[in-house]
Amino acid sequence: METVKFTDIPGIKVGNAEDLKGMTGCTVIICEEGACAGVDVRGGAPGTRETDLLNPVNLVDKVHAVFLSGGSSFGLDAASGIMEYLEGKGIGFDVGVTKVPIVCGAVLFDLSFGDYKARPDKKMGYEACENANNFKCNEGSIGAGCGATIGKIRGMEYAMKGGLGSIAYKVNDLIVGAIAIVNCLGDVIDPKSGKIIAGALNNDGETFIDTENFMISQFDNKKNLFSGNTTIGVVATNALLNKASATKVASMAQDGYGRTIRPSHSMVDGDTIFTLSTGKVEADINVVGLLAAKAVETAVLRAVKMADPLLGLKCYRNLENEIKK
Repeated sequence: METVKFTDIPGIKVGNAEDLKGMTGCTVIICEEGACAGVDVRGGAPGTRETDLLNPVNLVDKVHAVFLSGGSSFGLDAASGIMEYLEGKGIGFDVGVTKVPIVCGAVLFDLSFGDYKARPDKKMGYEACENANNFKCNEGSIGAGCGATIGKIRGMEYAMKGGLGSIAYKVNDLIVGAIAIVNCLGDVIDPKSGKIIAGALNNDGETFIDTENFMISQFDNKKNLFSGNTTIGVVATNALLNKASATKVASMAQDGYGRTIRPSHSMVDGDTIFTLSTGKVEADINVVGLLAAKAVETAVLRAVKMADPLLGLKCYRNLENEIKK
């Protein structure tokens, strides 16, 4: 098995745009020829667009882009710019008078970080498309990862910086990759060591409280934890999948969240994964699913390790030596 870039998947382009003053952004994954797609939503507070369309019983069988955006529900506006860009390129579902781009997406809550009035909009969605390419996939505090944060159980004062991570695995002709935007309520764990590598900090600003243990100890405290959460991502593959099998792969890929984020799929997270299939290589769905979970797992860890310290929040690199002890 070879490690490659997410953008090494044929037919896939990735673009980012962000507002570094407002601390929010948008990431778009474009499939100009269309890709069969599925989705799995596990969190209790999702913000999504066109997910019903991906139900196998519904008509359209290909999407042309998936976007991941900050801005909470306001960030869904980025889809308008993506639609405009793709229509201008003649990309979409042919309805006779024009081609209607099929654009799915999900948003995360980053309004508590930076300027809450700054949200991804139509202009930013269009800009992300203009920046899309198939040779580079940037990581860290960019695109939808710009305003992503981790470990907010004690509030933003004790949180850490999240971001965007990506990876892909190649086995002969098969490629399976993932992009993850990590903005979770809980902590991020390295499954190999079992150690927390990012999360809610103690008062010393260098060690972790362990969010799960903290929540258990506060079981009778029903305070509102909706302070800015949700991890969202995309799995892409050149495996030949239909909508039903793409949905199953998205479901299997959620294991990557479960391995690295604790707790995951809470009522205040909107954990969502899309699967895109360009349909070129015959492959066992079980293998595709396990590679998808592995890719999501690694993408989550990379999102943390590539994040930058912004607006006073620490990142993994600030605490790397302490974590490795």
